[in-house]
Amino acid sequence: MSETVASRGWAIIVHGGAKDIPPGQEDVHRDGCLRALAAGRAILETGGHAVDAVEAAVRALEDDPTFNAGYGAVRNGDGVVELDAAIMDGASLAVGGVAGVRTLRHPISVAAAMLDETPVLLVADGAEAFARAHGGEFCEPADLIIERAGDPGCDTVGCVALDRHGDIAAGTSTGGLSGCHPGRVGDSPLPGCGLYADNAVGGVSLSGDGESLIRTTLAARLMQSLEALPPDAAIKAALGRLEKVGGEAGLIVIDAEGRVGWGHSSAQFAVAHARQDTPAKAFTHRSQDAEKDLA
Repeated sequence: MSETVASRGWAIIVHGGAKDIPPGQEDVHRDGCLRALAAGRAILETGGHAVDAVEAAVRALEDDPTFNAGYGAVRNGDGVVELDAAIMDGASLAVGGVAGVRTLRHPISVAAAMLDETPVLLVADGAEAFARAHGGEFCEPADLIIERAGDPGCDTVGCVALDRHGDIAAGTSTGGLSGCHPGRVGDSPLPGCGLYADNAVGGVSLSGDGESLIRTTLAARLMQSLEALPPDAAIKAALGRLEKVGGEAGLIVIDAEGRVGWGHSSAQFAVAHARQDTPAKAFTHRSQDAEKDLA
């Protein structure tokens, strides 16, 4: 990455899922996003790498029962949890993903451990066997389930980060879709659908109607738009594409120039962002963020 881009410093944005936030829960969602942001920011501020910052931020979201990821997962149609997660390194285009796992305490960390491996995506028993061989953290599946009154759980958490080296990374994690068909895998662990990162363009992480995001390969569409448009305009174009198949989504972006953007067609979308030259801020709706196209 050129010195000009690297000199822009670090940037990070996290999201807690595109969804209807229950009344009175806005502050809890903002606070949870700010804690996750702080975990990633601490790494970036000391010159750490984007991949590590994304993993740290998503781990914090997986630890927070406010969000449907890790500790806070929901039951599928068989009454059990199935978790998905992925992370992508924009410097090497390496991807690691896990899907349909039931006993992993932090799926994002197992996905990160796969970045140097040949497989891109491991599922169910294969992913858990990989985790056992690589120091993954395990728990009882029932320990991950959180029952939320008025919140069925249908969202994904995610993070995008740009480090001082000019490298970009993106990550996602989800606790599944409440009552879904057993074995269902959504967009979260699929590069080009739920996430993507490429130093030459930027990084994106998505949440929303997984089947619609897969049908439109919405992360790939967003990256393509990002080659010619600033983040907010690229997000608008991607959401327009989504209208062709229906469904709702929330999208977060950092482009190669360090500009941060986010948007959503869902009722609400909990997001927090910060850059080297701007303080941390958190929101539950795009209209609350006065910085349109955070240049």
